[in-house]
Amino acid sequence: MAENQKRILEMLANKEISADEAQRMLGALDPGAGKTDTPTGGEPEPVRTKPKYLRVTVQPGTGHENDADAERVNVRVPLALVRSGIKFASVLPREVGDKVEANLGNRGFSFDLRNLNPDYLDDLIEALADLEVDVESNEEKVKVFVE
Repeated sequence: MAENQKRILEMLANKEISADEAQRMLGALDPGAGKTDTPTGGEPEPVRTKPKYLRVTVQPGTGHENDADAERVNVRVPLALVRSGIKFASVLPREVGDKVEANLGNRGFSFDLRNLNPDYLDDLIEALADLEVDVESNEEKVKVFVE
């Protein structure tokens, strides 16, 4: 850590400067550091990075943590794989798409591969950044989120 950064953090720890002053001073040392987006009329928000993984976890619910048969699942899917899959689906022949749609329909999923548009992929990934699903029952906790 650079000497100037260390000194600023020491001043903050000793309450010689406020957190806002420390952020401004650190930002002046490194113009890329500490940048925030300021929504109109609101508090500054940290700049978000693009999500890299879709994550699904299943943990035992309260009181079931030590059950021998309690299931634990931890799935981490790279969003690059999702991107590749959507791009791949866009070049599949129509007959293949129809077969996939029919098989998914037989399993109760109504899904048309032709509706996947690679042009909207970045918008989809950006929208996933806000995704967070938490389901908790007596026996398990399920979380779906991106990181």
